[in-house]
Amino acid sequence: MISHLNRSARGRRSLAALICGALAAGGLAAAGVSTALAPGAANASSHREAPLISGQPQYDTTDVYAFVSPDRPDTTTIVANWLPFEEPAGGPNFYRFADDARYDVHIDSDGDAQGDLLYRWTFHDQVKNGDTFLFNTGPVTSLDDPDLNITQTYDVELLRLRDQHVISTTKIANDVPVAPSNVGKASMPDYAKLRNDAVRKLQDGSAVFAGQADDPFFLDLRVFDLLYGGDLSEVGRDTLKGYNVNSIALQVPTEHIRQSAGQPVVGIWTTTHRKSASGDWTQVSRLGMPLVNEVVIPLKDKDKFNASAPWNDADFLPSVTNPELPKLIEGIYKIDAPDEPRDDLVSVFLTGVKDLNQPPKVRPAEALRLNTAIPPTAAPKRLGVLDGDNAGFPNGRRLADDVLDISLQVVEGELLGAKNDLGDAVDANDQEFGKSFPYVALPTSGSNGPAAKGQGGDRTQLGGGAELTSGDATDNRTVLAASVGSAVAGAVLVGLGLAWWRMRRRGRWS
Repeated sequence: MISHLNRSARGRRSLAALICGALAAGGLAAAGVSTALAPGAANASSHREAPLISGQPQYDTTDVYAFVSPDRPDTTTIVANWLPFEEPAGGPNFYRFADDARYDVHIDSDGDAQGDLLYRWTFHDQVKNGDTFLFNTGPVTSLDDPDLNITQTYDVELLRLRDQHVISTTKIANDVPVAPSNVGKASMPDYAKLRNDAVRKLQDGSAVFAGQADDPFFLDLRVFDLLYGGDLSEVGRDTLKGYNVNSIALQVPTEHIRQSAGQPVVGIWTTTHRKSASGDWTQVSRLGMPLVNEVVIPLKDKDKFNASAPWNDADFLPSVTNPELPKLIEGIYKIDAPDEPRDDLVSVFLTGVKDLNQPPKVRPAEALRLNTAIPPTAAPKRLGVLDGDNAGFPNGRRLADDVLDISLQVVEGELLGAKNDLGDAVDANDQEFGKSFPYVALPTSGSNGPAAKGQGGDRTQLGGGAELTSGDATDNRTVLAASVGSAVAGAVLVGLGLAWWRMRRRGRWS
């Protein structure tokens, strides 16, 4: 099968091909979750792709990445993101991890669809001054700056599992600070320093990070606007450009997570559990392969899908072997759907590809499978294995891998001889990724936007032609006070008007 995967990238086809590519964007298999934690009824995950979790963004896993570290090839890096579509200027309640959640990264080191290791993050809130609405009360220059009013710390535990049951728990990190949301240039004049200070080395040679980051996923999601506007007028824009996420990153010596040098393939997925009022933990999110729950799993199965375990992923096999998307594409765009059953999709998304990232005696289950013995390449290619770069997706997932284009080309029969160059015309992230851990790009600042670039009109004026940037400071304070006074007077008049109207309706005032 590798001979089918290795090829040179070709040029784009028509806009119709771009459309069908985006239609095929949703992942191609079921995701995994360990029953060691006995999850309760689950909700769906990823970028608002399923009904229930869309209302719980703090628990919503958006993407998982796993790759051999390019600058430390004896280590493996795992990045997982939560809380999709973070508007950078979304204050005063900026973005935090939930303090009633368990954020878990599962490692299957032998391919039996059961977790062998579990790394767990739990977060703790601290508020210095509850009498102010401010996230920060002045410029923040360090993670322990007294002007950073709301902070978070986290602990990391390593759980060892056997037969889906926990046999030991070790705390490997304690009270580590979280990199805060990037409020803006005035509040955080050197955000890169805050990011660097939030990266911590552990005694066993691992490194950890938690904090805000630019959303590394790039794709055009406007397919949901009646297929890119109904006339192909909406295509080729990175819908996630300018949005942030909350990231957790772990860099660990590879020998700690793989079974052996002779069996170097690991399976990786994440889950999120939320604590109920009764003290029980319920799994509310799960994710392994990208784009899992967007358009492949039918609506009636989305919550069941997220409540299930990798061990039971055969329950969703028909969604993979007989996928709905190729039929829809054929009906709309007259592109022939590959013959079923789609055993090629089972190989890529459930078992791993033979001689690439398939462990021996593998049990079919959805997980992000990484062959840790394949070294990183000096010149990564965005189409990964499809373009002859075996260090990329679907062998793990690097930040710059164009998983949407890769997935849709495969679902349209690339491995069956139906060569195609389908894509959504978004080929790279809008921000450059880092060259060292945690690799994710810095989050977009709350200062960014049209107004900050001088497109929002003259912001030196505060009504009545009064300039805030010139003249005596006393004059400016007088103008500000007058403006506030006018606003208060207006509010009083509005309040009296509403009171009169309500009383009149009740017959108490005529």
